[in-house]
Amino acid sequence: MAEALKQVKVSIPATTANLGPGFDCLGLALGLRNEIWMTAVSEPGLTIEVDGEGTGQIPTDAANLAVQAAEHIFELVGKRPSGLHIRQQNDIPISSGLGSSAAATLGGILAANALVDGALTEQQLVELAVSMEGHPDNIVPAFYGGLTLSVMDEDALHVETIAVPPLQVVIVLPDFDLPTAKARAALPAQIPLRDAIFNVSRVGLVIRALERGDFAVLALAMQDQMHQPYRLPLIPGMVDVFEVAKGEGATAVTLSGAGPSVAAFAPANHQAIAEAIQAAFAAAGLPSRAWILPVENTGRVIIDD
Repeated sequence: MAEALKQVKVSIPATTANLGPGFDCLGLALGLRNEIWMTAVSEPGLTIEVDGEGTGQIPTDAANLAVQAAEHIFELVGKRPSGLHIRQQNDIPISSGLGSSAAATLGGILAANALVDGALTEQQLVELAVSMEGHPDNIVPAFYGGLTLSVMDEDALHVETIAVPPLQVVIVLPDFDLPTAKARAALPAQIPLRDAIFNVSRVGLVIRALERGDFAVLALAMQDQMHQPYRLPLIPGMVDVFEVAKGEGATAVTLSGAGPSVAAFAPANHQAIAEAIQAAFAAAGLPSRAWILPVENTGRVIIDD
């Protein structure tokens, strides 16, 4: 029987990205987490257990995203355990627009780095995760927590973390398969100048509104002409969802990332908003699940056992 030599636990929050106009640069961490235990064992081999969201769908072999992320660290550091046992406890739904792949990637990188006493800096770790994920808008808030603005300058990543007051966000996930690749493919290669101006003028306003907890300003700020007009029609009932959520008191409604989850922001009435959104999806033939989640100001948590 293999002997456990060292174990590391990593906890990563869910995220909602874009926040309307902040395409691929704004992200917000939410109070829903995935946890990964990575254990170095004495005998060669790989075993993986997956519990919670994604059980039966997430690979339990070398194709597992957390394992692939860990392998990047082992190669960079130049050492690896003889064998590896991984257990994943997932509360973030997969393929939901809530950063499940970012959580797996970041979890694998951080656990592996701690397991082999890696000397990589925070900047190196987060940049590696971004390079694997392809864009920073989920990775960065999952790493740092709270509201983040990410800017890629060639291969260098610049991050701004913005403090926000306690907020609750309504998240509703319809039972609809919308792969990120399909959502990306729906976007045009070029957009009109007026649409670019529309978004650019609102990105700073989203940050200021969330920073102040100003829901009235958020209603104006969290609008988009760059990606949502092309993605909303892909999801049955989504156009109606925006309207009914606002009718119940949501001041701002947006796709969470590329979807299919929707995020609604409001100062109150969260349960009624969630129920109204679910009813709109049901009317379009889609069952759904809902969460009312706080903003999570703590990002990754690493516990070296």
